[in-house]
Amino acid sequence: MKREEWKKILDLDYKTRGRRKSVFSTQSKIELDDAYDQDQLQQIGFDPKKDLGLPGEFPYTRGIYPSMYRSDFWIMGQYSGFGNPEATNERFKYLLSKGQTALALALDLPTQLGIESDHELADGEVGKAGVTINSLKDMEEIFEGIPLHQPRQIFTTANAIGPIMLALFLVLGEKQGLDPKQYRIVLQNDVLKEFVARGAYIFPPTPSLRFSIDAVEYCTRFHPHFKPIVVCGSHMRQAGATAVQEIAFTLANAQAYIDEAIHRGLDIDDFAPSMECQLSVPMDLFEEIAKYRAFRRMWARMLKERYHAKKPESMKCFIRVYTTGYTMTAQQPLNNIVRVTIECLAAILGGAQSLSANAMDEVLSIPTQEAAHVALMTQHILANETGIANVVDPLGGSYYIESLTNELERRALNLMEEIHQKGGAQKAIEGGFYQTLIRKAAGEYQQEIEKGERIIVGLNRFREEKEKVKIECFKVDEAVQERIVQKLHHLKLERNHQEVERCLHQLDQEVRLGKNSVSALIDCVRAYATIGEICQVLAKHWGFYQEGATWV
Repeated sequence: MKREEWKKILDLDYKTRGRRKSVFSTQSKIELDDAYDQDQLQQIGFDPKKDLGLPGEFPYTRGIYPSMYRSDFWIMGQYSGFGNPEATNERFKYLLSKGQTALALALDLPTQLGIESDHELADGEVGKAGVTINSLKDMEEIFEGIPLHQPRQIFTTANAIGPIMLALFLVLGEKQGLDPKQYRIVLQNDVLKEFVARGAYIFPPTPSLRFSIDAVEYCTRFHPHFKPIVVCGSHMRQAGATAVQEIAFTLANAQAYIDEAIHRGLDIDDFAPSMECQLSVPMDLFEEIAKYRAFRRMWARMLKERYHAKKPESMKCFIRVYTTGYTMTAQQPLNNIVRVTIECLAAILGGAQSLSANAMDEVLSIPTQEAAHVALMTQHILANETGIANVVDPLGGSYYIESLTNELERRALNLMEEIHQKGGAQKAIEGGFYQTLIRKAAGEYQQEIEKGERIIVGLNRFREEKEKVKIECFKVDEAVQERIVQKLHHLKLERNHQEVERCLHQLDQEVRLGKNSVSALIDCVRAYATIGEICQVLAKHWGFYQEGATWV
């Protein structure tokens, strides 16, 4: 039957059975056809050899490894960390005992912002959104009884303080008697997105970007197996960006980092294999699956065509995925288990290399141990009971998936061209371009919910006036802050003050001369200088950053 004939039958069916919506579209406002077939692929110029290939083959649309999950499952991690180092150490040991294969270290806001726990700005935030780290002493306690080489890798969200965390891990490895080659550290170290989404920046964009590349340069030269930067779209997506914007903004930011690294004299094939990207996974199942495929293809072509990379490893994008916070609801929180499962499914079918699943209560508080366990078991069930990992890229060749993948790529490329016309990622961010688009998209999404155009079960449809399920929320011990502050004061009394001052002075000189800061940072943390003290030295040269208003 020809498509034109089928369309007539379809129209008659709609007249008889009705139609739920006049227009069906993805969350990125891509209008969807009734059904997809080979005709649509031909109309968009889809070339299976050029656009698809085989798994592990350029442009890696179908996955970066030929065998994918038939060789090994994705890395399973739970983003963890709260209170003082002892509490986080206990949670890490619990998760490892339950089959977690990697650790993801969450830092509290004062730590991320380079603020000591006894500073007035830290009051009320110490240990709340993550664990407190003031100095090497805290790192020693977090990893007490956990050798750095025990998990497959250790990941941390350090961004504005990325190179400082690198130094802390290297010195901690020394203390544990390990060669850096024995363990693998992954730093998020993506400060550009902080100016767009979270706001956890310290210094202005230009020195912040250069500081991030200090870690990239140091690892490229001395520890090439480390992952010194993870370029993130997930935070911008959580702030309200669409899938198209998430792709374009992440790749444009990656270009800014790559350009700075090349400016330092690094060869693209020496550092690109160590770069990773982190994306989010909201509830639009097929758009999210297609997003990862489009992203891999765009990364591969960008590295090959724009940067003339030669190594296949440079063109293979290792994608980390975090399930999405904004899709979860405080109402009927048990429903969040289902949402997280669907989001994990999308990430796996999209070919993610690492996956962290939110706990059902994470919309309310730091996860309880039980909720974190359920989230981890969700991944194990998907891996071991569903069969979705038995075939590489099981959706490859789907008319719908390939059409959607191509359309996401087309729209993202157009948006990247707009960013390029504005002078690149940093200029676009400083001019508020990213922020304006994200806030507009976030507002439209919220309006859809409030108007009932987008159904969120338990929130604006199928509500229960009296919640029957009560969730026991995790509560950080309010006395933790006082104990952490006391420990910080004790550290400052017992450490070698002259050595601390010497190392901080050396850091000051290195930064003043524009040198790579990591070697000096290693000396500072080895002397038990605090993150706050280090940031004060850096701020003498770079200043602190305050964002101006951006209007939608």
